[in-house]
Amino acid sequence: MKKFQVVGIGNAMVDVLAHADEAFLEANGIGKGIMQLIDMERAVTLYDRIGPAKEISGGSAANTIAGVAALGGRTAYVGKVKDDQLGRIFAHDLRAQGAVYETAFAPQDSAQETGRCIVLVTPDGERSMNTYLGWSEFLSPADIDEAQMAQAEWIYLEGYRFDGPESHAAFAKAIRACKAAGGRASVTLSDPFCVERHRDAFRKMIREDMDLLFANRSELLSMYQTEDFNAALTAAAADVAIVACTEGEHGAHVLAEGQHWHVPAVPTQIIDATGAGDLFAGAFLWGLTHGHSYEAAARMGNLAASEIISHIGARPEADLAALFRQHGLI
Repeated sequence: MKKFQVVGIGNAMVDVLAHADEAFLEANGIGKGIMQLIDMERAVTLYDRIGPAKEISGGSAANTIAGVAALGGRTAYVGKVKDDQLGRIFAHDLRAQGAVYETAFAPQDSAQETGRCIVLVTPDGERSMNTYLGWSEFLSPADIDEAQMAQAEWIYLEGYRFDGPESHAAFAKAIRACKAAGGRASVTLSDPFCVERHRDAFRKMIREDMDLLFANRSELLSMYQTEDFNAALTAAAADVAIVACTEGEHGAHVLAEGQHWHVPAVPTQIIDATGAGDLFAGAFLWGLTHGHSYEAAARMGNLAASEIISHIGARPEADLAALFRQHGLI
C-alpha cells in the first residue's frame, strides 16, 4: 500500500473573499467569472477597495487536497509560500485538515510575498478571481520530492500552475517519479484563459502522460477549440483514459472504457461557487482510490461541490462522508 492516495501540486494561495455587485466589477476593470493575474500593487489596491472580507487558505489543488483529507484520505500537497503571516496561515490550515505539507518556505527577506486571490462574489454566486501568484509562481523542480511522488497512487496537477517559469519542469519531474513507481497522473485545466495560454503544452501532456483529465464545459470547449460540447468530450476521451467534466447545474460527465455516464447535479442554493470544481475533483479521486465506480465517484463529486457552493469559502464545512452515506454511496 502506498503512503499517499493523492498528492496535489499547485498554487499555494490564501483566498480573500468579499461580496461585490456588477457595478464594482465594471468600475474596477474586473472580468466577471474568470481568473485574472495581477501584480502585488494591484492586489493591494483592490484589497483597499473591497468591503469586509473573509481570508481563508485556498488555492485550487490545495482545496482539492483538503477535500480528500476531510474524507480521511491519505494525502499531501506541494506548493510554495513565503515565511510570512499568510504563508504560515496557509501551512497551518492545510495541515489541520489532515494533509501532509512539507514544501520549504521561501525566505522572509524575499521581495515577493505569499500569493493571494481576491475573490469577488456577485449576488448570483459567480466568482471573479484576481490572483497575485507571489511565491507560488516560483515552484521549481527542487521543490518536488521524488520519493514522495513515488509514494502516491495518484498525483493531481493544477492547470493554473502552468503560469510559471519552471512549473512545466516541476510537473515533468513529478510525473516521471509517480508513474515509474506505478502511480497514475491527473490534471485539471483550471480556467479557459489558462488553456488559451498553454493549449499546446496541455494537449501534449494530456496525450502522453495523463490518466485522468478534469475540466468544466468552458475549459473543454477551449481546449478542443469547438462550440460542440459532445465533440469536445469525444476528443478528450480520445486523448486520455478517463475524462471527468462538470457542467454546472447540468451535472457532470464521465467518459472511460468506451462508456459515457451523465450524473445530475444536486440542487443547491448558490452562495459562493468558489471551489466547486476543486471539491468535485477531490471527492472523485477519493471515490476512485476507495474502489468506487466512475459513476459513483462522480455522484460523490457532485455532492461535495453542492456542499461547497452552499457557503462562503472553498473548504468543506459539513461532514462529506456523512453526506455520502445519506445518499447511499458508502
